[in-house]
Amino acid sequence: MKSDQHDFNDRNSSTGVLLLNMGGPEKPRDIRPFLYNIFSDREIIRLGPSFLQKPLAWLIARKRAPKSEQTYGRIGGGSPISRITRDQQQALQKRLSEEGNFVVATAMRYWHPTTQEALKSLRNTAIDRLVALSLYPHYSCATSGSSLNELKRCLLENPIGEELIEIGSWPDHPGYISCLAAKITQGLQPFGNNPVELVYSAHSLPVSFIEEGDPYVDHLRRTIGAVEKITGVQGRICYQSRSGPVEWLSPSTPETISMLGTEGCTNILMVPISFVSDHVETLVEINIEYRELAAECGIRLETTESFNDDADFIGALKDIVLQALSKA
Repeated sequence: MKSDQHDFNDRNSSTGVLLLNMGGPEKPRDIRPFLYNIFSDREIIRLGPSFLQKPLAWLIARKRAPKSEQTYGRIGGGSPISRITRDQQQALQKRLSEEGNFVVATAMRYWHPTTQEALKSLRNTAIDRLVALSLYPHYSCATSGSSLNELKRCLLENPIGEELIEIGSWPDHPGYISCLAAKITQGLQPFGNNPVELVYSAHSLPVSFIEEGDPYVDHLRRTIGAVEKITGVQGRICYQSRSGPVEWLSPSTPETISMLGTEGCTNILMVPISFVSDHVETLVEINIEYRELAAECGIRLETTESFNDDADFIGALKDIVLQALSKA
């Protein structure tokens, strides 16, 4: 099946674009089932033998839900990620419609709309090819990998189109790098001429994933290297959001803040590098908890703005999709 530019305007067919994201609970009552969905995913965490995965996931979700409710309560009781991803979906739909017949939908791995629900919405259109675009710039088996595998399982049961084009990562796409560099430059301005430590905070992963060949850390390095060529500002990487009794990537973000405090640092600009939209990790962990920790260490901590539905970022996503189609 050809994917040339002129095919996009064929009135008898459309290109489906599926945005893949994690999802998040929108209300307090969503939190426990959301946690259950995460811990039921054997691709990211193995809870004993396979027949015990779901019973153990139910117990863990029940135990963790009260603490998670307190965390989400600090930002109104739920995550804004579903709303923000819908905004991204609508903005990308508008931009891609300038190029031809595109239908954009969203598939959340652990909440609604689920992958099955997203595919059902696309079946109302004559989809010729399907582009799966991960909203994780840096590939990991725990993020893009899990979402793509779920999509392929669903497509085996109910196929759509004649071709699946997978975009599992885009760590050094020029549009993405340009947007990130611009956010950093903007974030540095309030500090004036005062010295600032640039700290990239990425979502952590178990070390075992990297040892087994996961490219996540390499992708992060590629992004930071490309950004530094534009900004000329060097930064350091750390990892947030650890959970569970396994060895995680280090140093952790709290460890990094405390260490900088002992070194006499007074200003930090934190870049939530593995996130493209605001959710609990940026709004609570970074903007509240890490800011409070930094203040205790005598440090002013500010963070770069998330992309959300920023016009330049949506333009980058559009270019990523069109490039993938031209190569297909």
